[in-house]
Amino acid sequence: MHLFNRVKYRTPESVELEFTLAGIGNRAWALLIDYLVLATILTTFLIAWVIIAGQLSDFWQQVFGSTFSQWLIAITFIVSFVIYAGYFVFFETLWQGQTPGKKAAQIRVVRDNGRPIGIQQASLRALLRPFDEFLFIGAFLIMFSRQEKRLGDLAAGTIVIQAGTPTTSANIIISEQAKSLYQELIQITDLSRLLPDDFAVIREYLQRRSAMSAKARSALSLKLSQQVQEILNIENLPATIHSDIILEAVYLGSQNQDWG
Repeated sequence: MHLFNRVKYRTPESVELEFTLAGIGNRAWALLIDYLVLATILTTFLIAWVIIAGQLSDFWQQVFGSTFSQWLIAITFIVSFVIYAGYFVFFETLWQGQTPGKKAAQIRVVRDNGRPIGIQQASLRALLRPFDEFLFIGAFLIMFSRQEKRLGDLAAGTIVIQAGTPTTSANIIISEQAKSLYQELIQITDLSRLLPDDFAVIREYLQRRSAMSAKARSALSLKLSQQVQEILNIENLPATIHSDIILEAVYLGSQNQDWG
């Protein structure tokens, strides 16, 4: 087993992305934090539920009769499971693959192609989590599978990666024009709309552009810059600005992002 297992994926733009998998230690630390938060939420719910149930006990006994206790227990279990599963679905969908625990451990869930997960993937992972935790099945799968996937990851088509800041490279040359454009961009748009893997695509292009043919470089640069401008909702850049300048300027933004 490798201390730092890595996986590679190729984007539709033919750019290869490399991710470092989170590892069992980081995932266990994140889960511990999440369970502490969940325990607080569930404890608050149970206290409030007991108070409400006590105040409405006479009414509910009239409605449910002798089965009042069974209904009370069933409702408690159902709502508790909704809170348990909903916690992971809510945060992983809203925070682009992170929960409070994952954020603290600096790891993130992404799809197998490196793109952000959606509510479908988050839901599958959450619903299968109890099976993963039964007899530590998920932990064994993470430790002994090449891509460190538990049952939820296998079903949802996801991986858990480290969410550290993309590393810089001495091969990337940033022009003075790009530096000036960067100062303009931070005034007119929010560069945090771009995800870490978006910056990774730009970085890979900037690192490898010198080895590309002029035709391939021009086509890929134009396509990437158009996608970036669409994500950032930029419509007023002069047509005379070369697409490479735009990508260099946006890449500078990755150095100032909070990737936690």
